[in-house]
Amino acid sequence: MTEDQIDLYARISHSRTADEVVQQIELLILEGILRDGDRLPGERELSKRFDVSRPILREALKELETRGLVESRHGGGTFIADVVGEVFSKPLIELIGRHHKATQDYLEYRRELEGLTAELAATRATDFDRDILTRIIERMRTAHRDGDFNDELASDVELHQAIGESAHNIILMHTLRACYRLLTQGIFFHRNSVFDAPGARDRLLSQHEAIYDAIMAGDPKAAKAAAQSHIDFVAASTREAERTGEWARIARLRLQQRDQAS
Repeated sequence: MTEDQIDLYARISHSRTADEVVQQIELLILEGILRDGDRLPGERELSKRFDVSRPILREALKELETRGLVESRHGGGTFIADVVGEVFSKPLIELIGRHHKATQDYLEYRRELEGLTAELAATRATDFDRDILTRIIERMRTAHRDGDFNDELASDVELHQAIGESAHNIILMHTLRACYRLLTQGIFFHRNSVFDAPGARDRLLSQHEAIYDAIMAGDPKAAKAAAQSHIDFVAASTREAERTGEWARIARLRLQQRDQAS
């Protein structure tokens, strides 16, 4: 760790109780600094960095595990648990997946959420946030140039999540994470169908760059408009993909019927 780096697990400065350790780790999770799947340092190192005894640390970790915030893996250490979870129950997710009407409602909801998030990010992003956004947009550009479809998709979600973090609103950030989880699981629509449309990848990159540029310029109005325009494009592309897919299905059935009749 260099001199200008901040230790996440800083020395407990008060009475050094298990409750204080719990509170410090809870805040790291709440603020999105520690994410599900992140591994905590080993017990010896963590107790040293917190400057607490190992029995106090064990008590704190046990309490965090009871609260469902961390999980111990036999022989593998302690990890941040999946605190985001599912925004909907499994039966409702399956129901949504069977009825496409929910897709446009989901995108309508995201349009307002993304607009607000970009607007806040443009006014609240710190230099560190901007550095993260720049790294992601550069990665997205590289993936686009190299034709690395999977990395471009991954960068897409990563950029939106980083914008959510730059808004510095805890509730908004965790709500967005739940939304993006549904997106990556393909619950509402397959992102491939949007990317596969002619010229779509170029347009999507330009849209992401417009959101990024507005945030970097500190222009909340432009950031909101760019974010909502992006979702409008995704919604239109999704409708078109569904429409052309349905046309293809009908045409195939007609051809099949003609072949059988001849």
